[in-house]
This record gives sequence, structure tokens and C-alpha cells, in this order.
Amino acid sequence: MKFDRTDRRILELLQKDANLSNQELAEKVGLSPSPCLRRVKALEEAGVILGKVTLLERKQLGLYLSVLIQISMDRHTPERFELFEQTVADLPEIQQCFLITGQDADYMLKVVVPDMDAYQEFLLNKITRIPGVSGVHSSFILRRVIDTTALPLGYI
Repeated sequence: MKFDRTDRRILELLQKDANLSNQELAEKVGLSPSPCLRRVKALEEAGVILGKVTLLERKQLGLYLSVLIQISMDRHTPERFELFEQTVADLPEIQQCFLITGQDADYMLKVVVPDMDAYQEFLLNKITRIPGVSGVHSSFILRRVIDTTALPLGYI
């Protein structure tokens, strides 16, 4: 799909505030509502816009501790990785899971929990009980310097 300046502007605005009405979005990009809506629908149909979410303030919900966890696996087999990935997919504490290279670890998880006690419970009773997990290294996030879901659109 080819993107023009208007498409890029629509995407920038929706990344910042998905609650914009079509009327508001159209005004901000300089289109009338109908063509604006057609462009948004085309971006959705092309799979560029995957969906809309509501971002929550974790601290307001009592989720004070954020942790990056590096996981090492005992064997590098498709079955072992598949079992790990299926298991962690069901753990609501995990915000992100990446299969990585360039580290001693195989996976990197981003986890959010209320406190250190909850983290200990999560680690000992969930993560280390997954078959194949042979090592865990935790790094605690002290401060979020940059925390965004927005993609850099200058490349399109």
C-alpha cells in the first residue's frame, strides 16, 4: 500500500488519540468526513490499523512494579519453544514476550505486578514451573524514560 501525507497524518493522529471522532479527524487532516472515513477504512482493511485499545494507568490500578525478565531454555527445539509460548500467552501479568538473539537468554518478557511479593509468587509459581525454563534474570524498571506505543511514521 502506498501512503501519502494525509494517510500519514491520519495514522499519527490516531496513534495519539484513537478516540477522535471521524469529524474531528477529518478537520485535523483537512478532509471532509466521507473521504476521511474511506481512508481510515482502507487502512483498516489493508491491515495497517489493527485495532483500537484503551491505555490504562498501571499505578492507578495498583500495579507498581515493572520487570524485564530474560528467560533461558534448556533445549532449543520447536516443541520446547511452542510449549513455552503457549503457556506464557495465558499469563495476564505479561505485557510483552519476545524471542530474542544476542543475549544468553532466549526470551525477554515485560511483566507488570503490584509489588515484590506478587513478583516472587509469579516467578516461583508460574515462570519457573514452565517445562524447559533453565534460567531467569530479572531487571526492575526504575523509571520509564520513553514509554510509547506510537510507531515512527517518517519512514513510510
